[in-house]
Amino acid sequence: MVKTFQIGRRRIGPGHPCFVIAEAGVNHNGDLNLARQLVKTAAEAGADAVKFQTFVADRLVTSDAPQAEYQQRNTGVMESQHAMLQRLELSEDAHRELQALCSELGILFLSTPFDEECADFLSDLGISAFKIPSGEITNTPFIRHVARKGVPLIISTGMATLAEIRDAVDTVRDTGNENFALLQCVSAYPSAPEDTNLRAMQTLADAFHVPVGYSDHSEGLEITFAAIALGACIIEKHFTLDRSLPGPDHKASLEPAELAAMVAGIRKIEAALGDGQKRPTAAEAATALVARKSLVAARVLKVGEIFHSSMAVARRPGTGLAPSVIDSLQNRKLARDLAKNEPILLEYFED
Repeated sequence: MVKTFQIGRRRIGPGHPCFVIAEAGVNHNGDLNLARQLVKTAAEAGADAVKFQTFVADRLVTSDAPQAEYQQRNTGVMESQHAMLQRLELSEDAHRELQALCSELGILFLSTPFDEECADFLSDLGISAFKIPSGEITNTPFIRHVARKGVPLIISTGMATLAEIRDAVDTVRDTGNENFALLQCVSAYPSAPEDTNLRAMQTLADAFHVPVGYSDHSEGLEITFAAIALGACIIEKHFTLDRSLPGPDHKASLEPAELAAMVAGIRKIEAALGDGQKRPTAAEAATALVARKSLVAARVLKVGEIFHSSMAVARRPGTGLAPSVIDSLQNRKLARDLAKNEPILLEYFED
């Protein structure tokens, strides 16, 4: 049985609406005004949460750590990770202002910490959940530190083996924290459809009995929607105000109209999935009257005749007896005359 848990006012797990995280990440380019616009865009799109990243470049990378290949390709600048990330830091005051704006707009503020001090700061802000990024899944001391805070965790599993995920899960559970979800993720930007492996979500659910979801780095919306149909409880997707902006993540992000379309599409798919019980809908009742058939007289029938199946045919509309009952009418005596094509009703037979 999968354990559900609460993030803010939202229940996370099977049977509850998908928790949609609009991943602003570092697409603010270090500009607080741009970050504010990202919050407003996420709220207008109907996302449940908007998520940033909380880091200090000096504590995250060495001064000469190289950029990832996609970062070089997307920024077009040859520089160290440190130089790039230093421009993308958000100050503590910026975090407080963004959190206040989220509260005002009715959207949850989340952020991903990349070290213990950043996690402590976010904890002091009263954050509702921690996101553990894929790159930290083997950082056991960090995971333990964050899990001990007793706040729900959302753990991305990009680049990880099942054994590495198990180690991370055991680390969390050893702290007594059982409120966490695992996200299937492909740490490529953008990720290719053939690498996506959405069925791994079910593998994670079966192995660890926790809510699962998908942190989506693919282009477009199709794979996101497929993840919902396969039972994703959480969706996380990068977005930007404009894909042409400079920066490492803009090119693999949704623009505002696409983000809104994603949220709307998720809600439609959830409504379409239903509860699994097969039954006619209220909307089908009127259709059944015109699309189904009823038994009608195949010829003129006379009172006193003994009914035989050859005396009836099935014709629309479906307002009379269903053809499925014809065997139960065999050898019964007609109590009245019937014209050809007149509906056959039970009261037209003698008791």
